Amino acid sequence: MSSEKIIFDYSTPKTLHLKLQGDWRITSGLPAVTRITSELKVRKDISQITFDMLQMQEWDSGFVSFLLQLFRECEHKNIHIAREGLSQGAQKLLTLALVVHEKNLSRQKTREPFFGRVTDRVTKTEENIRFLLHFLGEIAVSFGRLLVGKAYFRWDEFVYIVQRCGIDALPLVSLISMLVGMILAFIGAIQLKLFGVQIFIADIVGIAAVRVMGAVMTGILMSGRTGASFAAELGIMQVNEEIDALKTLGVSPIDFLVLPRILALVVMMPLLTLYADLMGIVGGFVVSTGMLGLNPVEYLTHTHDAIKISYLWVGLVHSFVFGIIIAITGCLRGIKCERNAAAVGEATTSAVVSGITAIVIATAIITFVCQVLGV
Repeated sequence: MSSEKIIFDYSTPKTLHLKLQGDWRITSGLPAVTRITSELKVRKDISQITFDMLQMQEWDSGFVSFLLQLFRECEHKNIHIAREGLSQGAQKLLTLALVVHEKNLSRQKTREPFFGRVTDRVTKTEENIRFLLHFLGEIAVSFGRLLVGKAYFRWDEFVYIVQRCGIDALPLVSLISMLVGMILAFIGAIQLKLFGVQIFIADIVGIAAVRVMGAVMTGILMSGRTGASFAAELGIMQVNEEIDALKTLGVSPIDFLVLPRILALVVMMPLLTLYADLMGIVGGFVVSTGMLGLNPVEYLTHTHDAIKISYLWVGLVHSFVFGIIIAITGCLRGIKCERNAAAVGEATTSAVVSGITAIVIATAIITFVCQVLGV
């Protein structure tokens, strides 16, 4: 449709009548909205636009987009557009497009009052706390049923989850833990070499890795890896109504889905933490002996003397708590997922953010308690 085929008819007072010459095919091009708006600038007395486009043979959504742009331009100028001259199909699509456009405008113009937003946020927070407490209560009841032998879940699936949480995570844990150990060794060397006591790098790396860093780095990795996986799996099951099917069959979703995941992480997190501690010490050993010129035997001796059994237990307590936190946050977000595809992504992201935040808070609390107890 070339612009030369458009006829501007001003025979009716204060009305711009758009007419086409002969048959009109969309394949010949769309008219430019700027040409029509330029005519409106010249004839400022125009208050209405009509169409004579009933003879259109071919058109697509591009034509509707053209009409929608024209409607937006005329809306600012308070010019009424009559749709009677359009084909029925074009009128229907244009009506749908205008409805969506009006909804978007209403969302932009409507701004909820400040106290209303605060009230909604408080109400939502209260609902989340209630759901969390209810979820924790169901987990406690499920563990009670497990102790008396009444909880049902598939042990082969439990073994598979253990493999995913443990063996499959070893390469990533190895890499990150060794790099963290190397970083601690470099940082310690910057200050200790000023006093000529670089050998105490072994103390810094060993105590930091065993007491806190091994457990924290493992927890963060598992939160981003396994916690997100739990949330995505349960979220998709919620979307596909598989969890509702379990309830219909009389099977508790907490027993069948949540309990084995919590048990798997509680079992594997301490083992992964011990492995991360070892790899962190190895990373510090490689840097100290290979790049800083420290004696390997002396380094290992200092590491052995610096690490106390109490430090090891503190790290294991961290890992145990982190395993519970990661499993609960991942399963909670998955169970609470709404029934649409976008909600699955939101649940996964929320599980990672909530898990890492809870890990940092738990680390601060455990560190403070250990400081008070003198451990």
